[in-house]
Amino acid sequence: MLPLSVVIITFNEEKNIARCLDSIQGIADDIVVVDSFSTDKTEEICKKYKVNFVQCKWQGYSLTKNFANQLAKNDWILSLDADEVLSDELKQSVLKVKKEGLLITAKFNRLTNYCGHWIKHCGWYPDVKVRMFDRRITLWEGTIHEELKFSEDISLVHLAGDCLHYSYYTLEQHYKQADKFTSIAAQDLFSQGKKASVLKLIVSPIIKFLRDYIFNLGFLDGSAGFTVCKISAYATFLKYKKLRNIYKPS
Repeated sequence: MLPLSVVIITFNEEKNIARCLDSIQGIADDIVVVDSFSTDKTEEICKKYKVNFVQCKWQGYSLTKNFANQLAKNDWILSLDADEVLSDELKQSVLKVKKEGLLITAKFNRLTNYCGHWIKHCGWYPDVKVRMFDRRITLWEGTIHEELKFSEDISLVHLAGDCLHYSYYTLEQHYKQADKFTSIAAQDLFSQGKKASVLKLIVSPIIKFLRDYIFNLGFLDGSAGFTVCKISAYATFLKYKKLRNIYKPS
């Protein structure tokens, strides 16, 4: 039996964390929750479960996740976000890995619920994530949309089943997240010496919308798909606008 630690980072996740913790019962030998001083009921909810709840100052996605991984009792980690849930099929896939004692790095599909609608197109699905790994050879890197980097060659296994992602409950939440993430992305591009021309500012959002709505079949997700593609295009515009403002503050 492969001992497995589940690691989660949180900040004001009272709407999501119980659902996430419920979904990992029976597969987690150890649960670590690193919280960035939530002001809601996240801590109260977590302490109803058998978790190692630790609070620390926010250090950014990658550094916070790397810190959390080091608190785990086991070297093999399943990393989840607080708004994610293992589907029954995915849970069975993870259990099979555990029971057979397989030392594998694993990835799986993530299916996003957007304001009550499951988004199966728009470039949002299958949204493959690598989340099961050996922490001894693995680090999170990146300021936004962080990725795992490995110090050794690894063989990836794709597990059956979806990780269910409860992303946004309201349009306002989506726009706020877009504003937050585009600020981080613009600063990241600036640190790399990247610039955005007026042409890029205008054309890139159009290309983004057409790619997601037409070529990635976003129209099949109905009105929710249109909204997702529209806000994604707006976020592309916002990212480059903010980048230009860094170079030429208004």
